[in-house]
Amino acid sequence: MANDSVVSVRELVARRKPGFSLEAPFYTSPEIFRTDMKEIFGRHWIYVGVEPDVAEEGDAMVVNIGPSSVIILRDDAGEVRAYHNVCRHRGARMIPEGKTIIGNIVCPYHSWTYDLDGNLKFAEHMAPDFDRGCHGLKPVHLRSVGGLLFICLAEEAPADIEDMAAIMEPYLAPHDIRNTRVAHQADLIENGNWKLVMENNRECYHCGPNHPELTVPLFAYGFGFAPESLDEEGRVEAERYEQLRHASCARWEAAGLPSAEVEHLADRVTGFRTERLPIDRSGESQTMDTRAACRLPLGTISDAASGGLSFWTQPNSWHHFMGDHIVTFSAIPIDEGHTLVRTKWLVNKDAVEGVDYDLAKLTDVWNATNQQDADLVAIAQEGAMDPAYQPGPYSPYTEGLVEKFITWYLSRVSQGAE
Repeated sequence: MANDSVVSVRELVARRKPGFSLEAPFYTSPEIFRTDMKEIFGRHWIYVGVEPDVAEEGDAMVVNIGPSSVIILRDDAGEVRAYHNVCRHRGARMIPEGKTIIGNIVCPYHSWTYDLDGNLKFAEHMAPDFDRGCHGLKPVHLRSVGGLLFICLAEEAPADIEDMAAIMEPYLAPHDIRNTRVAHQADLIENGNWKLVMENNRECYHCGPNHPELTVPLFAYGFGFAPESLDEEGRVEAERYEQLRHASCARWEAAGLPSAEVEHLADRVTGFRTERLPIDRSGESQTMDTRAACRLPLGTISDAASGGLSFWTQPNSWHHFMGDHIVTFSAIPIDEGHTLVRTKWLVNKDAVEGVDYDLAKLTDVWNATNQQDADLVAIAQEGAMDPAYQPGPYSPYTEGLVEKFITWYLSRVSQGAE
């Protein structure tokens, strides 16, 4: 079966027509899903959360990725660490998924006990020659990029995350992620393959007819358009956006706020893209009135109209950093037809709900947008399962980032299949 699966992926990759969506098995096949989990989520840097998820010594967070479960914790020295959530005795899961506070890691099965450095401290009834030093927790690669936590399950993690960090940390530093707190987290199970979730995220072709809340602060034309398709009103809107983008970027750069587009979505193992984009109207925040949702600004940002810094990573995340709050997203595959989309809203660590911000105003736009996207992904999955489905062409104007995601995915999955 394993060899058949590899051959199948190779054949499907080889006959994929550039600029067209993938064949149905990429979205529906359990065998290809298992290949994705091994070659994509088992070998690359996966975004899982933020340092404020484990703000204090002893804070822990468990994230499940396919068959793997990972404990992310802050140790007694204040360092963030990651371990496989597998007891070295007989393999029991030790901590359930979610957040908790721990002094030690105690396996509920036979009480084997590990400290926060992963060392085995207690294991009774073992033989006289039993060496605790050989049975510590297995570490997982972890890299904090400006406060965003990425893990890699492979024995040897892609080294080019250091290149991404060197580029991105100056962009992220003004927002000071480490001095924020998670004001709210929402988990949404989408009825679609993880690639459909990511494809939907990598284009705004669908934004106009589907996202009435998001298109208040966000310019749908900011992600491309076909000039000949615009009517007079659309042409005026596109010109207004371009003038605002040019003026805003010049002001931000002069104030030391990085804004230039950097894109490596398809040409690096650790693919990413960033760009600071204008927000419409007041220019402050992705809220229904485009005004800041939190009165306490983040980090060193003094310009309330600092727009939104967007940051996309392959294979599973996208983020928006504004002057008053941050929204981060991760896509975690569950099976070939279901994906967990986890959204976190971050505010200044000193902000108090009901005093400095209203939670409904903070979350309105993206709660609505996430559900709308989930509905779109569900109908896309249903279509991919229909015998009549065949790959269709992408728009060269509005779906260029989808093509780059697919190019990156095929490159990575085919290398692993060889």
